[in-house]
Amino acid sequence: MFIVCGEALFDVFIGAESGRSLHLDAHPGGSPFNVAIGLARLGQPVSFLGGIARDMLGDRLHQVLAAEGVGTATVQRFDAPTTLGMVEVGADGVPHYAFYGNGAADRLITADALPLLDQAVRAIHLGSFATVVEPVASALEALVRRERDHRLIAYDPNIRLNVEPSVERWQDKVETLAGLAHFVKISDEDAHLLYAGTADDELAGRWLAAGARLVVMTRGGDGASAWNAQGRVDIAAPRVNVIDTVGAGDTFQAASLTWLAENDVLNPDALAGLDAERVRALLQFAAHSAALTCSRRGADLPRRAEVGAA
Repeated sequence: MFIVCGEALFDVFIGAESGRSLHLDAHPGGSPFNVAIGLARLGQPVSFLGGIARDMLGDRLHQVLAAEGVGTATVQRFDAPTTLGMVEVGADGVPHYAFYGNGAADRLITADALPLLDQAVRAIHLGSFATVVEPVASALEALVRRERDHRLIAYDPNIRLNVEPSVERWQDKVETLAGLAHFVKISDEDAHLLYAGTADDELAGRWLAAGARLVVMTRGGDGASAWNAQGRVDIAAPRVNVIDTVGAGDTFQAASLTWLAENDVLNPDALAGLDAERVRALLQFAAHSAALTCSRRGADLPRRAEVGAA
């Protein structure tokens, strides 16, 4: 079983204007929320660990998790608002975000309220702005420190400067969590934002030296790269008619974790020992899954039958 930790919110897509009216289209979202649903759709047992509001939007988030087959026993409910992520998709299909979430429920979990995990939990995934805003950031770091010797830790920074504008804060948390995690996935956009002038090989090598076993960098239409103790592997991106890229990175992460589970390599030593052929297979499976999400609007992650053989 997987535990996915982080924020749950509503993505509100900005549509056409009609007179003085602006058409809005709201969808449940948040990077970790999407990863949890992605894992469930790909046939993996998964539960969500995060704060959800006791309001009408929070009720809807809770209902969506349950309907998608994501466990909610580790969800904590709060008398606080639900975060809203306003999304405007550009002509190139790339989303631009503005977040409204100060004091929202997905930020309120504390370290002393962390649950004990069942022995069936094989891996924990965390990421995005829940790892930098307090008190939840300290709680998730405490969870990782408590569990990293017992389960695989996966991490995707998923930088959102419009939530936490301090690059230095992000760098500090990314360096800490990349050293604690066993599997680190980052987009080239995020990597170059935080580490301008640092070569990709140098960054991956630093994280491997700090404790990561497998580092993956996604490159959008240019494919993806991965590094472990065996070396570097690169793949090209599948061809796809891009509608938008919302949820593509979350799909890539959910599919990567699914491939590791299905191939019985969901442990740190196995990640370090994956040869180039198997790393390439992992990247291709994840990239194909992400391409399916890019071919439709919003974070509509694929189901296992759509993806095909791992």
